[in-house]
Amino acid sequence: MRVLQSFPEGRTTTNPYLLQLSRSLSPHVEVLGFTWRRALTSRYDVFHVHWPEILVQGRTPARALARRMLFRLFLVRLRLRRTAVVRTLHNVRSHELSPQHDQRLLERFDQRTTLWIRLNSFTPVPADALEHTIPHGDYRDWYGDLMSGAAVPGRLLYFGLIRPYKGVDTLVHAFRQLDTAALNDPLPTLHIVGAPQTRDLAKRLQRTAAGDPRIEFMLRHASDAELADAIRAAELVVLPYTEMHNSGAALLALSLDRAVLVPENAVTTALANEVGTDWVLTYTGPLSAEVLADALKRARRPRSAPAPDLSRRRWSVGAADHVEAYGRAIQSVRSR
Repeated sequence: MRVLQSFPEGRTTTNPYLLQLSRSLSPHVEVLGFTWRRALTSRYDVFHVHWPEILVQGRTPARALARRMLFRLFLVRLRLRRTAVVRTLHNVRSHELSPQHDQRLLERFDQRTTLWIRLNSFTPVPADALEHTIPHGDYRDWYGDLMSGAAVPGRLLYFGLIRPYKGVDTLVHAFRQLDTAALNDPLPTLHIVGAPQTRDLAKRLQRTAAGDPRIEFMLRHASDAELADAIRAAELVVLPYTEMHNSGAALLALSLDRAVLVPENAVTTALANEVGTDWVLTYTGPLSAEVLADALKRARRPRSAPAPDLSRRRWSVGAADHVEAYGRAIQSVRSR
């Protein structure tokens, strides 16, 4: 079985989830990294896509136009070769605002999709569609050599791409309202690590934090070692997304044995019940200084287990489930 993945090979900034998926699949199927030449001319049995909107985007209008033309040819090729298309739904909806003509292309692509992979059972899929639920894998092997390091008392951390829906500005504002005297603890600090989506967003965050020496920024892409150091130094990781569904950041923090604070919803409640409610802390309503203070106290209580239970997130299990999903998709295409 030959599987063309929708991401290229060899980039240092590629999401580790994708790289771990590729590596775990390699003993079972032949995995091909994405290039347009390969997509349009090579032989493969399955095309596995993660964020299809990336395929029609370009840094300049000319590049975007060229991508759209290639994507149209790709759709024709998928139809003529009757190639199975498998899509992993990382989000309920795309966080990228696509032009209308791109949306039409993506709708045509959805119609060609054979099977949908959900990372949790709460993700909606099209009616009567083939689906397979495969939990998001952990990062323990990926960061296995970077697991050492003690937490700094009072250290709060946000990490990951900084986008408006992730609520980082709300976190900064809430942290500034913390009553450190009432906490009677070491002086709390907040570290924010990640690349902002825009310069304006970076400037707005820095203005919000201005004058508070307890807040530190690393507003760029962090290396694996830098990210591991930041997570291991945190007493609590805070992910205040206004739209929380699947979170690789939460799984990464848990993989490095750090508690996370996330908004309460069906997905985060299920995650807490799976890995341990003293590792996944949830809150309702808007993020506030009171929520942060309470979460710090909860994070310091004795835990029922020395580490989060990530046994359902092993990549050996996930790889077998992906191979099964690919087989189902191929069988569905051939039976039509």
